[in-house]
Amino acid sequence: MPRYALRIEYHGAPFSGWQRQDGPATVQGALEAALARLDPGPHAVAAAGRTDAGVHALGQVAQAEMRKRWDPFRLAEALNFHLKPAPVAVTACAEVPEDWHARFSARERRYMFRILARRAPPVLSAGLVWRVPGPLDAAAMQAGADRLVGLHDFTTFRSTMCQAKSPVKSLDLLRIEPLETPEGQEIRVHARARSFLHNQVRSLVGTLERVGSGAWSPDDVTAALEARDRAACGPVSPPQGLCFMEVRYDSDPFENGWRG
Repeated sequence: MPRYALRIEYHGAPFSGWQRQDGPATVQGALEAALARLDPGPHAVAAAGRTDAGVHALGQVAQAEMRKRWDPFRLAEALNFHLKPAPVAVTACAEVPEDWHARFSARERRYMFRILARRAPPVLSAGLVWRVPGPLDAAAMQAGADRLVGLHDFTTFRSTMCQAKSPVKSLDLLRIEPLETPEGQEIRVHARARSFLHNQVRSLVGTLERVGSGAWSPDDVTAALEARDRAACGPVSPPQGLCFMEVRYDSDPFENGWRG
């Protein structure tokens, strides 16, 4: 059957994460329901990464198989029609070879976490940022982040429910981007790796926020990493500030497809 790559954008607030569940609304469930409206029968969509409840995506990538061949533009338009009113949209679509896989063919994943440092609650950015009450020292946060880049045992920074076979991962980038915006001080944390552990990014961000607030030093980050103990982690940040930004492959699957 023809296989299609789909680039998907979604607001995670109303969903219990990506993965299909019995009962709660999920992004995978919404997409599979839309596919069933076009091609009756069960659909099993595979994604590049499973986001948790409340986490957003700008560049999630998934694959779907159809019984008949579709023009990528028409398939994306039809899916977007049937996805309404859920906050999910297909922003690119392309037919791909049968041996291409959204998860296993991926070479890099990128996340961004937004922190808004101000006393007042967010209004325009509500549900998209983690609001902390005091200013953050971005330089100190970067010094702490630098201790985490590279190949490490990230046991401290993964959920106890993580199903990965090994806690050893290579973190290729952890960059702190400070911004002064009309809303106040915003800190964006950019993370890049081939793959991540469950809750890894939120655990890293929660720990770095402690450094930015002055409660921890960069040396404390090193100590937490070397402890290889979940109890040594700082508070895990809430999900609403996290966004799955991009997945990269050896060759762009959407190069010859449709992009919205």
